[in-house]
Amino acid sequence: MQIADAVGAMTGERFRDSLDDGREIWLAGERVGNVAAHPAFRGTVEEFARLYDRQHDPELRDELTYVSDTGNRVSWSYHLPKNEDDLRRKYDNTRSWMRASFGQLGRAPDFMANVAVGLHDFRNELNASREGFGDHAAAYHRWAAENDLALTHALGDPQIDRSASPLDDPDLALRVVKETDNGVVLRGAKQLATLAPFAHEVLVYLNGVSAQRGAEEFVVWFALPMNAPGLRILCREPLSDPGHGHSHPFAGRFDEQDAMLFFDDVEVPWERVFLLGDGLLALKGLSRINAWSNQSTHIRFHERLRTFAAVGSMVAESIGVDGFRGIQEDLGELVSYAETARLAITGAERDGYGTPGGLYAPGDSYGLGYWSAQISSRVAEIVRRIGASGILMQPSEADLASPELRPLLDTYMRGKDIGVAEKSRLFRVAWDLVCDGFGQRQELYEYLHRGDLAAGRIRLYKRYDRSEVENRLRELIAKPL
Repeated sequence: MQIADAVGAMTGERFRDSLDDGREIWLAGERVGNVAAHPAFRGTVEEFARLYDRQHDPELRDELTYVSDTGNRVSWSYHLPKNEDDLRRKYDNTRSWMRASFGQLGRAPDFMANVAVGLHDFRNELNASREGFGDHAAAYHRWAAENDLALTHALGDPQIDRSASPLDDPDLALRVVKETDNGVVLRGAKQLATLAPFAHEVLVYLNGVSAQRGAEEFVVWFALPMNAPGLRILCREPLSDPGHGHSHPFAGRFDEQDAMLFFDDVEVPWERVFLLGDGLLALKGLSRINAWSNQSTHIRFHERLRTFAAVGSMVAESIGVDGFRGIQEDLGELVSYAETARLAITGAERDGYGTPGGLYAPGDSYGLGYWSAQISSRVAEIVRRIGASGILMQPSEADLASPELRPLLDTYMRGKDIGVAEKSRLFRVAWDLVCDGFGQRQELYEYLHRGDLAAGRIRLYKRYDRSEVENRLRELIAKPL
């Protein structure tokens, strides 16, 4: 992984070209050639290209990139923050990415770049586990940053039989089948690799049996190019097909895809292996390496909440119900969620601290993540209630262009102080957010991608420091009341 030829911040053109690299992408039983040219993926590719090109806009360049010691312009997403000002500038970059995509891209490149930051921060512990592994992590971060790679991760094991253990059936989890002079050979599968067809590399750093004795063969952290020999990528059904002329303004741009990864005796070079066989260290490292990516997720979710609040308000205004007390209460609930997220994000940044790896991280904010997963479905429910049946029935662009239909549409499908064309497009946005396959996928993503909600709450409870209040209460009840 040499950086001598790296050219820094990604451009849209480089991104499109980089996807035509021989990767083995499968969709609907057929192998896809050039991802950027395939109609099922083209809209998302173009959206990422637009976002990458923003890094070279003279008005945004200093907000989104900085000059590294190589002289390259490098994304702030990969920056290693050393103090409070670094952290502020880093997350100003995150906010720009998330606002430009309405909070719809859970795998905006900023997210996994911040996981790579965490991997670098954990390098000393990785080196202590096995000499050189931490050096691999630091070198990988630098290489990914100087090339501005889009990364994905794949953390879940296949859903075959969750009542069984991989110790009894090794096909239930990705495993190391052998070590060679060149690296480790992997066999098995991983899910759910969001962004897989559009990413340059995948990071794997979690397994469900990591801490079990005898499960060492399943414990491996590594990075792998998406075009690695033996790696097959199976994509789910696309959600952005316009079908019968109905536009999908969000799905057409932000369907970031999800995929199964099949590892058919894939060899990972040693320089791309960061941890091997040490289950306890893997569990310890999971929270450490996600310290920066968690904040990226919170900022993205805040922008998603702002989008819901704005769409809900505009829908209410378009049909003249924005003055109704019940609707105003619902809209106020949406705003309260957005404000709660904003304040919590600000608090996490103000609670920043120095890490053992020499970086500066935002404060612990896992509670915010579990709250976000909990309220996401309620947010969608509110917009559905406000839009009601209008979300289901709106004319297509072809309907609007029909001379025979247009007089009827202008009379019976217009809104309050808004024409039928603008109203129908607004409601199509609402449809994408809360009703069709894209909206349902986004809602499921919010619930699942932070991990098991019940288990997370239990961990939060066990970690929470109640001692100060409990000691005062013990003093209170130690004497007659």
